[in-house]
Amino acid sequence: MINYISSIIIPLMIVLIILYGIYEKQKVFDLFIQGATEGITIVAKLFPTLLGIFLAIGLLRNSGVLELILTIIEPIINLFNIPKEIMPLALLRPISGSASLGIATDIMKQYGPDSLIGMIVSTIMGATETTIYTIAVYTSIVGIKKIRFVLIAALIADVVGMILAVVLCRLVSNGFC
Repeated sequence: MINYISSIIIPLMIVLIILYGIYEKQKVFDLFIQGATEGITIVAKLFPTLLGIFLAIGLLRNSGVLELILTIIEPIINLFNIPKEIMPLALLRPISGSASLGIATDIMKQYGPDSLIGMIVSTIMGATETTIYTIAVYTSIVGIKKIRFVLIAALIADVVGMILAVVLCRLVSNGFC
């Protein structure tokens, strides 16, 4: 039943939109062409930003800089008893959703979803956002150049989400909740 509903829902929505447009006496195909043209314009505006972000992510992952950063911050994460296994995710999550999803998947395969590390990774994925990517995309579309305060606030929210993920998952795993 679910497979049937999921395979029919998109065509059904398209038919409903067309019927509603006809009912409202709108030129449905002309509106579709106008929307498609606007979509292509948005993609053209976003392309340089996305290319820069994807290039930076590739360089970060392949150059060894990520491992260098992890080595530098290891004393800090040991001081706060943060599992070092989650740090690649914590560093890449604000930058890239696909890179962080890949890292989270690798961690889940290695440690399992019910392990402490698996729970922390799952919570981080749900409690944080691909902040830099999202801000870059949204601000480049509307031409906003001054994003300093938005970026700082969003990154602080990501750090808080990650810290709370570690704390709350430790409490849950120890039976305090």
